[in-house]
Amino acid sequence: MTSDQTIWSSLPVPAILIGEDDRILDVNTAAEGFFNASSKSVVGTPVWDQVAIDAPIEDAFARARDKGTPLFVNDIDVGTGNRAPLQCGLQIAPLSGHPGQMIMMISPRELAARMTRNHSVHSAAQSAIGMAEMLAHEIKNPLAGITGAAQLLSMNLSQEDLELTDLIVAESRRIVKLLEQVEQFGNLSPPDMKPVNIHDVLDRARRSALLGFGAHMKIIEDYDPSLPLAWGDPDQLLQVVLNLVKNASEAADTRGGTIRLHTYFEHSFRLRRADGSGRSLPLQVEIIDDGPGLPEDIRGDIFDPFVSGRENGTGLGLALVSKIVSDHGGWISVTSVPGRTVFRLSLARVPRDQDSKENG
Repeated sequence: MTSDQTIWSSLPVPAILIGEDDRILDVNTAAEGFFNASSKSVVGTPVWDQVAIDAPIEDAFARARDKGTPLFVNDIDVGTGNRAPLQCGLQIAPLSGHPGQMIMMISPRELAARMTRNHSVHSAAQSAIGMAEMLAHEIKNPLAGITGAAQLLSMNLSQEDLELTDLIVAESRRIVKLLEQVEQFGNLSPPDMKPVNIHDVLDRARRSALLGFGAHMKIIEDYDPSLPLAWGDPDQLLQVVLNLVKNASEAADTRGGTIRLHTYFEHSFRLRRADGSGRSLPLQVEIIDDGPGLPEDIRGDIFDPFVSGRENGTGLGLALVSKIVSDHGGWISVTSVPGRTVFRLSLARVPRDQDSKENG
């Protein structure tokens, strides 16, 4: 491999070489991951058939080619036929020494935004933990007394007054349940990391859902059978998937809906942290539903504690999901429009040293 080819393959962002006729001449490894398609399948196709942009930039692109000048476009949605749009920045420049040829580099913004948001979610969760641990004991004891007193009073009350004592008992129990869910953040032990067949986890979640809260749903398996083992805690990952499937089931119409459990391998997916370190997260798990979608006003904060799109929801389920995925060193994202909501988990595969022990 020549030096130029090495540099091209090593670029950390998706890069596309475009010919004079606007057809793709080459894509790098990161672009294959972005398209979720091989180089062979996209080379020779019109670039605007592969790259869907929510802004009319074809004319600006043509002017940049004619004048031999670079073009920079920030904060636009870029999608492909195989994935939902991501907010990205585009850097386009003529290829020196090759008239008419252009290089386009795509810089997804979502990763950086989610990294910052993950840190904020973690901090918010820790604040919730501290508050709960400090107040839980003081609140639960009086609530137990209130509940007991209401139950004693109900023994000598008329039917009309019984409705009031029943309300006191029900609301007291609801507050206790909320406190217990907040405390779950603090009680969650570190993940017991081991090789995990993620399809076994998904099957357990599917069976559990169909026997209970998801009995009205159709759950489709769309698995990549060649997917290697994940590195994680099977029980905690099951808790994550069950929570996401439960949310999709509860959001659906009472007549039911469809949930698709989709897995695939994206070899170029890496998560880079603020300290410069990076980690490969090639195992992708998507929970896709055809429900109404997330409310637009909370879509960007859905992983924060106490943010809920459901009436009487605690807003703790997705915050707990985010914490578990973060503890695994993974990444979670969501894209949502009416009729299609996709929660995507990106997880690490078994480390080489552990893999050799398993096979040794």
